[in-house]
Amino acid sequence: MITPANSVAALLTLLPLLAAAFFPAAVADWVRRLPAWAQVVCPAALCVPYVLVACGAGLFRWGWFALYALLPVAIAGLLLQARRADETTQQGNWRDFLILAVLGLAVDLRWFEGAWPAHLAIFNKMLLLDAGIYGFIGVRELEGVGFDLRLRLRDLGIGLRELCFYAPIALLLGLSLRFLHVHLTGLNAWPGFAPIAGAWVFTFFFIAVPEELFFRGWLQNLLERRMGRTPALLLTAVLFGLSHFNKRALFFNWRYVLLAAVAGIFYGRAWREQRRVGASAIAHASVDTIWSLWLR
Repeated sequence: MITPANSVAALLTLLPLLAAAFFPAAVADWVRRLPAWAQVVCPAALCVPYVLVACGAGLFRWGWFALYALLPVAIAGLLLQARRADETTQQGNWRDFLILAVLGLAVDLRWFEGAWPAHLAIFNKMLLLDAGIYGFIGVRELEGVGFDLRLRLRDLGIGLRELCFYAPIALLLGLSLRFLHVHLTGLNAWPGFAPIAGAWVFTFFFIAVPEELFFRGWLQNLLERRMGRTPALLLTAVLFGLSHFNKRALFFNWRYVLLAAVAGIFYGRAWREQRRVGASAIAHASVDTIWSLWLR
């Protein structure tokens, strides 16, 4: 339901994402100027969207309020310690991987979605993403993330190239495993340019960008420093595939896991070529849009 409170909550939730995506240097500089205690306490403000939505829906609970206020603070505090522990090498330490595990599992297993009205559970994913963005980009100052959505033609070229590399593999595997089903006849064969563009833009910002930032910008980036490029690419792709185990199934959807893991290799290639999330997000959004419109 669109209400003034929900609209304000959505704006506050998107603001950190868009600020970091389009003004990355300014955001990092602003956080850097804060004293250490303020860097840690500042993200407690991420509880405000929860308050607005939950109060409007009659679902406010103090426990959820504490979670959305204190978890971002804990993330910022741990990443401040991580920055001090390896500020020169940025090899990554247990704090980085613990936070990634918590954020990833919380989203994948829907730990906190009970705090929200069913149709607004996306707030949970985006607020956790905001906490990660603030922590890794603002406080941790992790280098080489490539979270800059001021897209370049080179991003488009790389993303579409990896789409073309992945598409025949996906079609061969998906059709043979009966995971993909072609829908190219009837009224839905060509839904029109506006619906296609709308589906792509929604997928880009709310599915591809969050997942590519997490898996490539943070996870693959950190793993590369410890394992090297190829092992990090493959391990991240496997973990990306496993994150889809419960999609479109009650239990373990191994077909989805396999197709997603293979896709993860090509998304990882797109990201690492110039270390830009935009390139891998273009490939990811294009794959998902084609699948949702014609191959689901």
